[in-house]
Amino acid sequence: MSQFLPEAILPYLPDTIQIIYLIATFFFIRGLKLLNSPATARKGNQLAAAGMFIGIVVTLFDQQIISFEWIIAGILLGGLIGAVLAKKVAMTAMPELVAVFNGFGGGASALVAWGEFSRLVDPTTMSPDSLITTGLGIFIGALTFTGSFVAFGKLKGFISGNAITFPGLNIINIGSMIAVLVLIGFFTFDPTNQTIFWIILGLSLLIGITSVIPIGGADMPVVISLLNSYSGIAASMAGFVIGNNLLIIAGALVGAAGLILTQIMCKAMNRSLANVIFGSFGGDSGTSGSGEAGDKTVRETSPEDLAIQVAYASKVVIAPGYGLAVAQAQHVLKEVAAKLEERGVQVKYGIHPVAGRMPGHMNVLLAEADVPYDQLLDMDQINQEFKTTDVVLIIGANDVVNPVAKTEPGSPIYGMPILNVDEAKRTVIFKRSLSPGYAGIDNPLFYDENNQMFFGDAKKSLQALNEALNDV
Repeated sequence: MSQFLPEAILPYLPDTIQIIYLIATFFFIRGLKLLNSPATARKGNQLAAAGMFIGIVVTLFDQQIISFEWIIAGILLGGLIGAVLAKKVAMTAMPELVAVFNGFGGGASALVAWGEFSRLVDPTTMSPDSLITTGLGIFIGALTFTGSFVAFGKLKGFISGNAITFPGLNIINIGSMIAVLVLIGFFTFDPTNQTIFWIILGLSLLIGITSVIPIGGADMPVVISLLNSYSGIAASMAGFVIGNNLLIIAGALVGAAGLILTQIMCKAMNRSLANVIFGSFGGDSGTSGSGEAGDKTVRETSPEDLAIQVAYASKVVIAPGYGLAVAQAQHVLKEVAAKLEERGVQVKYGIHPVAGRMPGHMNVLLAEADVPYDQLLDMDQINQEFKTTDVVLIIGANDVVNPVAKTEPGSPIYGMPILNVDEAKRTVIFKRSLSPGYAGIDNPLFYDENNQMFFGDAKKSLQALNEALNDV
């Protein structure tokens, strides 16, 4: 594209491109800042997207680009696919989609590093630091690619959500990672050795698989955010390989944001990242692991009885979980909340950091139903209010409200911060059955004398409650 510019401008083009890259970087950083709040998240996303658009357009003026046919085709095809996915993918499938995005991001970065290395007639002309970043870019990008698609399979259900492991797997993974790093050193010393290159690629792809399959379904929110960080680091490495400052900065921002989010998720589960990766728990099913003694009486409620309880309450808190997303019940939940507010009931939502199957899942789900942002309170905020709450509606959540986390040191979730719903005057759990959550342990809250169970599909149950409120 630069060949169409006046000759007088060409000498200034490289500096101009770098200045515009700085402007795009400002858009990225400001966009990330706005993502801190649900009220400004949409604007932040748009701002970051505008920054990326600026970066892409300006990069097309790079004088090293000699053909635009494939670039234009890729933009059109990618834009079309993105538009279709934005319209068609259900909110319940959003975690799987994010996993795919992470995978493609990592794969693209590995291909960029590979392509830059392959196009050289004499690889020894590359500097040692470029060879190191090429090796690391391929390693991290390939690992992210296969690991993300394993995570996709676990979320989708065609790979078991249980921890798939065997004795010595962690040692094999650690040993393989060390071996790859050593091979990158040999590759830097002798870049003409194609065998080393292919071993690095093959081992990296394998490590992505073996490092994710032993992680259980309960840890998927952490895995998704960690893989997102990996994809950013891989992009940054690719930026170093091709000498593109914007790609370096954008990748570093994604990598840092992903790591920060991963740390937040680990803190919310009271577990270290090493424990998540090497000592995960949870899966698709499990057996009762706690609460075996004591009264196991279950108290059920009906739409009519619950309608009276919430209609005459002063404060109702809603604690959503993945079951709400599965049932696609967010819109009817908003209708129920609106009817309660018309009667003067104070309605708030308590959001646990790891509720759902990816970070922010519940916030996005409720925002889709136009739930006011000021009603969405995080765990630390809402926990202060449960003692003055009349009724808590727990919809599709389990482990994040399990009081075992506070009372049983032997439990796998002991020490995990939870929503203190047991401090409220009344809890009502919307659930299909008494089956355990991802952690695979029983929830004594089911049998608490101040709790009632509302069995059934969350959407149908809420619809019944919505209709019953008309008669109160």
